[in-house]
Parts: sequence; C-alpha cells; structure tokens
Amino acid sequence: MSRIGKKTIPIPQGTDVSVGKSEITVKGKGGTLTRQLHPSIAVTITDGVVSVAPNSNTRVAQALWGTFSAHINNMVAGVNTPFVKKLQIEGIGYRAELSGKNLKLALGFSHPVIVGVPEGITVAVEKNIVSVSGADKEKVGQFAASVRALKKPEPYKGKGIRYEGEVVRQKQGKKAAAAAA
Repeated sequence: MSRIGKKTIPIPQGTDVSVGKSEITVKGKGGTLTRQLHPSIAVTITDGVVSVAPNSNTRVAQALWGTFSAHINNMVAGVNTPFVKKLQIEGIGYRAELSGKNLKLALGFSHPVIVGVPEGITVAVEKNIVSVSGADKEKVGQFAASVRALKKPEPYKGKGIRYEGEVVRQKQGKKAAAAAA
C-alpha cells in the first residue's frame, strides 16, 4: 500500500484537471501540463479532488501508484505557483548573462558556454544568481542540473556553479597538509 498514493489531491480554485483515455491534463494560471498515464493506473476526479488507484495488484501497478500521485500533485502545484531553482555562480571572472533564449556563461574556459533555454522555462540572471523557474518540476530541475554540471563546485576554492544554500566541503590543500606533517 502506497501512503502517498492513498492521499487525495485537492484541486485549487482556478485550476482545471481533466483525464482522457491515456493522459491527464492540468490547466491553471501558470500554464498547461500534460502527462501520459500508465495503463495500470486509474485516475478519478470527484468533488474537486483527484484520486489515484492501481488497476491491478501487480508489482508494476503498486510501484507506479505513489509515483503518479506525486506527479499529479506536482502538476497541480506547478500550474498555480511556479517551481524555482536558484544557482549561484562563484569564482573570479565567472558570470552569466541572458541573451534572447540563450544563457551565456563565462566559466573560466577559453570560450563562453551558451545554453539554450527550453520551452516553458523562465531564466532570470541577477549578479551571480541564476533563477530557473517554470510550471513543470522535472524540466526546471533537469535544466538547473544540466547548467550546474557545466562547472561543478570544486573542493579546494569552491569555484563553480552550485545550488543556492548548497554546502561544498572544502579540502585542506597542499600548504596546510605539508605544514601538518
């Protein structure tokens, strides 16, 4: 039994949830999100509440029950208030700027790194903070992770791209290690 799957998902005011034959669509002020449904999962809408249940008692249905419930919950939350991930750029000469639908990053390489911003995602740059926001939690997280992967924070000086609030453990380095010996 899935604890997350058993919970019902309330539909807020101004949000429209519709279930088709093999997909679910959520519309709100933040946009429209659509997701394909697995055949072993049944989604029903009654009295402004969405409930998810497995069609059969197989391992696949039990595994996907809570997963689809969480996906639908994220869809409902995302069309009402966008998901935001903030990336902090740390290092001398490291900077970011937005040019059209591209994010241009100077990360200490011999060339600027240009990343295309996907459809449905908004990127804002302020000083050394890049804010990635959008209705789809997966797209926001994936784009933020791919930008962070361009220059992960290194453990000696902490230079690189990190999530806001992420703690990077610093290593001692040569001088401190040699003096201790």
